[in-house]
Amino acid sequence: MTPLEIATKTLERHIAGNPYPGRGLIIGKSLEDSHWQQVYFIMGRSPNSRNRRFAAEASVLETRPFDESKLEDPSLIIYEAMLECRKAFMVSNGEQTRTLHDGWSNGKSMKEALSQREREPDAPNYTPRITGMLDFSNGSPEIGLSILKANKTNSEYTDRHYFYPSPPSPGIGYGLTTYMGDGNPLPTFVGDPLLFPIGATPEDTLDRYWDALDEDNRISISVKEIAVDGSTSRLVIRNKYV
Repeated sequence: MTPLEIATKTLERHIAGNPYPGRGLIIGKSLEDSHWQQVYFIMGRSPNSRNRRFAAEASVLETRPFDESKLEDPSLIIYEAMLECRKAFMVSNGEQTRTLHDGWSNGKSMKEALSQREREPDAPNYTPRITGMLDFSNGSPEIGLSILKANKTNSEYTDRHYFYPSPPSPGIGYGLTTYMGDGNPLPTFVGDPLLFPIGATPEDTLDRYWDALDEDNRISISVKEIAVDGSTSRLVIRNKYV
């Protein structure tokens, strides 16, 4: 199979055929090779996790409560999901987006910035912290992906995995999700970043992934379109609750 065929099969298996991949991020090139795209989606099973929506202010994507009166614990569900700094575009499933942003702005590498973070403390799931960055600061784009997850033998410890793949072919992105599927506890994502398809426009990509995500558990999705030289960006968003 071609890489694009593999990416399409992965979307069918890991997203469309999976009731709960959790939160997910993808960084890739548009099908027409005219832009880069970052995808981020959130899902929810509990009332607190479902009480969310995406909101954007300029280039910043945030999660916000849909109904403030029903918000129980904001610590792991309310955060900045996409930020930009010095021609680097950051996306993550938690407050480590800000950690990476602030570390990067002070000259730290992705590894150095995230070294102070651990897997999420939500026992027994110990949700992984997944992070992605598209960096244009050296001229040519570079991708960095990270997953911080509980050690298999002792969940008190965090295993740190970093990936720096070469730029993908047009129409393909590299992605991570927090879980492999539904369960109790939820099974943590394993393996290398997966190949996923990227559409010609952010609207195409958003529609395709929104339709693929489980209708009961999907909450919000956003796609950021980024110029090939990192000079500009724009966000498109879809929320279940509006």
